[in-house]
Amino acid sequence: MKAAKFDYEAPASLDEALSRLAENGGKPVSGGQSMGPMLNMRLATPDLLVDLRRLDELNGYSQGDGKLVVGAAVTHAQVEDGALPDVTKGMMASVASDIAYRPVRTRGTIGGSLCHADPAADWPSALTALDATLVVAGTGGTRRIGIDDFLLGAFAIALNEGEVLIAVEIPVLSDAARWGYFKFCRKTGEFAETICGVVFDPANDIRRVVLGALGGAPKRLGELEDRLGDGIPGVNGIAAAIDALDIAFEPAQLVMHNTAVRRALRQAFGS
Repeated sequence: MKAAKFDYEAPASLDEALSRLAENGGKPVSGGQSMGPMLNMRLATPDLLVDLRRLDELNGYSQGDGKLVVGAAVTHAQVEDGALPDVTKGMMASVASDIAYRPVRTRGTIGGSLCHADPAADWPSALTALDATLVVAGTGGTRRIGIDDFLLGAFAIALNEGEVLIAVEIPVLSDAARWGYFKFCRKTGEFAETICGVVFDPANDIRRVVLGALGGAPKRLGELEDRLGDGIPGVNGIAAAIDALDIAFEPAQLVMHNTAVRRALRQAFGS
């Protein structure tokens, strides 16, 4: 099956792109690694695609005030290859290097992944663990949204009509920061069946244990966050924290989630 007929525009500036979206509706697109298959399967049938990939405002990065600001059109491969400063002690590069396959990573963008909000994708869980803040723009100006408030559910985000994600603000982790990230996939390149991201950086007031690939937005395991730095809890302690999410998991899912959390914690703090 091929995509239904649609118009395509590649504006020269962010202001022009926002104007086109406000006037004509349509869908913004960047790397197209999610939009392309959806178009071909006719899961998405927009009248207009507005290409954001080459906009200067969405590419590159800046650093200051204790944060790295990454343009939404930066690709997974750029993160993997070290084109950005390593402010997360290797975490973002490690996550990026294990996303799908290299051809996907050279086209797919960090902003596109967040806006698509697939529950099993890596960036929603990893950036929730890093306590990222998202910068969005519309014809009325820009606003900042904490990632906990941006990701609303499966394929659901807190963007208003006509707004686009333009950047991701990531805290610069201290030298004492610890992190862990683990996911289960049936084979290399597939979406994960469970994800756990852990970031512990008291200097930046970051204590996060995030469970992803849950069929909705990533969830924080508050009971474990309160105990970070006090040793790795046992299987029962992790199970109790997962049970507190009040999600009905099948037994096999519970085992996978428990194992992912335990391995991410061990990566962060050792055995």
